[in-house]
Amino acid sequence: MKYTEEHEWLRVDGDLVVVGITEHAATQLGDVVFVELPEVETQVAKGDEIVVIESVKAASDILAPVDGEIVEINEALVDNPGLVNEDPTGEAWFFKMKLDDLSVLDGFMTEDEYKELIG
Repeated sequence: MKYTEEHEWLRVDGDLVVVGITEHAATQLGDVVFVELPEVETQVAKGDEIVVIESVKAASDILAPVDGEIVEINEALVDNPGLVNEDPTGEAWFFKMKLDDLSVLDGFMTEDEYKELIG
């Protein structure tokens, strides 16, 4: 997996990239009560706000980590937003993206670099 400074994780799955938030981010948010996901087939640019998460503490946006197309969303989060707290790096992925060039992921942090960031 690769990690962003915004506490997102990215995992390559075939020719797609699966995106979610880290355990650290889920803990900081507190109990998640609502998740709004993007539409499938949406073209996004790096930095676009594409997911809204509401918790008992605050509302937060998830930004597109890279340019690409949303090809699948995790409908389970709409019905059960608490999955984000239960399994942030597994069952609680937000969306899958198709990228033109997977090599852009080389610019993101490794797990060790991310752990150093959150210290």
